[in-house]
Amino acid sequence: DISKIEVQSRGCDINSQPTSGEVKISAGLGSFRTDLLTRLLPGYFQPRRKLVYSADIMAGKKMASYGKMLLRRRVLDCSQEETRFARCLSTLDLIALGVGSTLGAGVYVLAGEVAREKAGPAIVLCFLIAALSSVLAGLCYAEFGARVPKTGSAYLYSYVTVGEIWAFITGWNLILSYVIGTASVARAWSSTFDNLVEQKISIFFKASVSIKVPGVLAEYPDLFALILVMLLTGLLAFGVSESALVNKIFTGVNLVVLGFVIISGFVKGNTDNWRLTEDQYMNYSNHVNDSDAIKKSFGTGGFAPFGFSGILSGAATCFYAFVGFDCIATTSEEAKNPQRSIPIGIVASLLICFFAYFGVSAALTLMMPYYMLNVQSPLPEAFSYVQWDPARYIVAVGSLCALSTSLLGSMFPMPRVIYAMAEDGLLFRFLSSINKRTKTPLLATIVSGVVAALMAFLFELAALVDLMSIGTLLAYSLVAVCVLILRYQPGTLSSGHSEKMVELSGEKTAMADVDSGDEFATETVPLKEKFSMKLLLLPNCEMPTKTSGTIVYATTAVISLVFTVLCCVLSLWGSEMMKGNVLWLTVCVVLVLISAVCILIIWRQPESKESLTFKVPFLPLLPLLSIFVNVYLMMQLDGHTWIRFAVWMAIGFLIYFAYGIWNSKEAQNSSRKYEPALRAKTPIYLGDDSEVEGTVA
Repeated sequence: DISKIEVQSRGCDINSQPTSGEVKISAGLGSFRTDLLTRLLPGYFQPRRKLVYSADIMAGKKMASYGKMLLRRRVLDCSQEETRFARCLSTLDLIALGVGSTLGAGVYVLAGEVAREKAGPAIVLCFLIAALSSVLAGLCYAEFGARVPKTGSAYLYSYVTVGEIWAFITGWNLILSYVIGTASVARAWSSTFDNLVEQKISIFFKASVSIKVPGVLAEYPDLFALILVMLLTGLLAFGVSESALVNKIFTGVNLVVLGFVIISGFVKGNTDNWRLTEDQYMNYSNHVNDSDAIKKSFGTGGFAPFGFSGILSGAATCFYAFVGFDCIATTSEEAKNPQRSIPIGIVASLLICFFAYFGVSAALTLMMPYYMLNVQSPLPEAFSYVQWDPARYIVAVGSLCALSTSLLGSMFPMPRVIYAMAEDGLLFRFLSSINKRTKTPLLATIVSGVVAALMAFLFELAALVDLMSIGTLLAYSLVAVCVLILRYQPGTLSSGHSEKMVELSGEKTAMADVDSGDEFATETVPLKEKFSMKLLLLPNCEMPTKTSGTIVYATTAVISLVFTVLCCVLSLWGSEMMKGNVLWLTVCVVLVLISAVCILIIWRQPESKESLTFKVPFLPLLPLLSIFVNVYLMMQLDGHTWIRFAVWMAIGFLIYFAYGIWNSKEAQNSSRKYEPALRAKTPIYLGDDSEVEGTVA
């Protein structure tokens, strides 16, 4: 144990070399001379310098050591193929899971809302822009799925790249997103079924057990939603293959119904509904002389009645319709061939969802004028408009199937993220238990299901739905950051390969071991070079080095901060900029120029030649564009949402700093990794020197 090392120095005269020095090891490993000690603990015994131990130095070292604890990264070991999960999911299962989770009930409601209030027939362009933005995040997830075949999704991706504290923040917010998503979809399922039976369920519960705590609790306890969540919890606990089969059935029914809607829309539709005039609206509406009301409800007519700003506003709303594909990334240890299936599943599910959204929105706006759409139930009203009233029952069946798959898609990844965090020691370890028969994280599934069921049973969730957006967008941003960083780093993530990734001065460095038979035969070949300003734009070699990797790491941090400030400016003072305010225009131009310089620096650095089954194209532009889009959407959320986010993070940090940081598996590994260096034939420690210094101090 390195804490048992006692360092004693004698004869360190300021004008001469140290005459002696020894290390006493309580375990009885003997003593070493000063020249050997200098190699073990560089910086303690230096010629012509006395060692000064002061309270300030020790405090500084403790702070540095604490900072390293927050940013320690997980070292993957992919040399062993064994997994505690059951590898039973095919590529088709993953595609169905992604489509079912993404293509929820929003396709039956969202198209009408956006077309009616924001974009008109140009909603098809809104879904196109939103799909392209989502594909940016999807490609980043696809590369990590090929690179890291382990359970954990964005939480694990952050852990192996940017450090433990960021991984905890990501995982903690993913849990919140999945819990709220599950509870809100369960209540939507209950509400939809209630509408089919003419509100009899809600009328009964409001009369019997009404709750009057506005803003916090729901109007009545939703027993139907509670039972639904618990049933799906039991299904997920029973086995992943059974859950995948049920998901495929409901997703298939949903796609068949959507196909019927699209074909019906093109058969019964009229292209004149994409070329509406103001006279037609006046004949329908009573706002003949009210120009403001006409502009608000009708716009200017034609294909894009609310202009380009309406298209962008609609695209921002439609972006959330593509949220859900990330659940595929949590199946890495349950897919038969994750490095192939996960990239295909993510990209294919996004394409299917785009065509479904595009087709439904086009059919809807062709069947009836956009200003006549019902925001709450657009498709049934559209079929009534074209005199196909019985089709509303087909739409209801498809809506319930879509809600079922969306609910399953929200519940499926939640226990797997909890399991991954508990397995790493950041959450309570009993949550990482795997049932030997079903090969599922049983306790994590039950706990998460019970919490989601209680929220669906009691709470008013409308005010909490925006919290889902923060967790999802934060995860998307960090995954894009991780892809950008890793593509410019030397070595590999896996400790099972010939080149090992070790932590050296806070950066990843490739090390090669050569056994020459000598006592100190370990040959260290770090891929590093001395930093100079020239290396920012003119690197010395075509392969990544420690220096080039550090440059990309630092530059990515800078540009992420710049993007955050720029998005704040655009969100808060965008209207002032449109009016020509010189101050904010200048600030915006400066931030854009700084971003351009950072992009140029990253682009000039050598990229890793590591072979992967899938890689994000057009680096560094695509990951950076994804980061910007996600941060901008986060800045559009209101202040109350950020206050709730701060409260949730305060609870999370309480758990992390009281439990996770001390019980982390990486903390235990780092405390043990010094022992081989003391016991092996070579005493040279290949890790981070400063950690040794901090421990001895």
